[in-house]
Amino acid sequence: MGFKDLKFPENSVFLVTGGAGFIGSNICEAILDLGYQVRCLDDLSTGKQRNIDFLKDRDGYTFIKGDIKDLDTCMKACEGVDYVLNEAAWGSVPRSIEMPLFYEENNIRGTLNMMEAARQNGVKKFVYASSSSVYGDHPVLPKVEGQEGNLLSPYALTKRACEEYGKLYYRLYHLDTYGLRYFNVFGRRQDPDGAYAAVIPRFIRQLLHGEVPTINGDGKQSRDFTYVDNVIEANLKACLAPTEAAGQAYNIAYGGREYLIDIYHALCEALGCDVEPHFGPDRPGDIKHSNADISKAKKLLGYDPDYDFAKGIKLAIEWYKEDLK
Repeated sequence: MGFKDLKFPENSVFLVTGGAGFIGSNICEAILDLGYQVRCLDDLSTGKQRNIDFLKDRDGYTFIKGDIKDLDTCMKACEGVDYVLNEAAWGSVPRSIEMPLFYEENNIRGTLNMMEAARQNGVKKFVYASSSSVYGDHPVLPKVEGQEGNLLSPYALTKRACEEYGKLYYRLYHLDTYGLRYFNVFGRRQDPDGAYAAVIPRFIRQLLHGEVPTINGDGKQSRDFTYVDNVIEANLKACLAPTEAAGQAYNIAYGGREYLIDIYHALCEALGCDVEPHFGPDRPGDIKHSNADISKAKKLLGYDPDYDFAKGIKLAIEWYKEDLK
């Protein structure tokens, strides 16, 4: 079913933090397409104005330039809001290893500010982005909620801490919180540039521009790559989930497993390229293999992803070909 037929109460108001980012901008667009109001909160530190420019004239859309590290900003943004979708965070495992203090301040304190603002404003549902990185060095595949290992980066620690706050706010304050552990999301509007760009858009951009991509490690690492529309579905279905499902974290993926070297060759074939990649050192803090068991999200959230990797990557390539002309 996806998310395009989901129904919310009339005049529902959504707040999407990090709404100018890759995932946030896609969620904002989806909510407007469903006919509901959305406030996009972003300080544009990692989000981009170009991701949301096309929304500015849509009915029901409001942009608030502000920082989740500021509690007053969070409080004002939550006034009259029914659902908060908290996507605001700094990503990148390697960057978090370089900047642990900033990640603590932005990802943990920022999310806590938003939970507190949601609580004080009587928000119905608080859905927040977590990450597959919380599984750390636990070797078992597929990854199952409740079987986590030692954390490998400050980024992973920030996400685990937010999950603990989510549980606490549900138990102590009866705020319905839902943590979504994203597994390697990709799709339209994901940034292909910069030192910490995600691998799929970076490879596509480099191949389209005749550059030689670098694969960190031997290319035999595997990931549960997840198309962005599956993530939109998970966020919106969490907003409709029963209270009994709150206070928990859920794997959000397709449930597949793709090897990086295979993805690279598939992109080369789709783009008509024949380029052998460079192989660089492994990235510190990276998990070697990642693959999700999504049965809990299916059962408790009604999550039923429509897009497998093949379907998603075809759409992503089409979008980047147009965008990167």
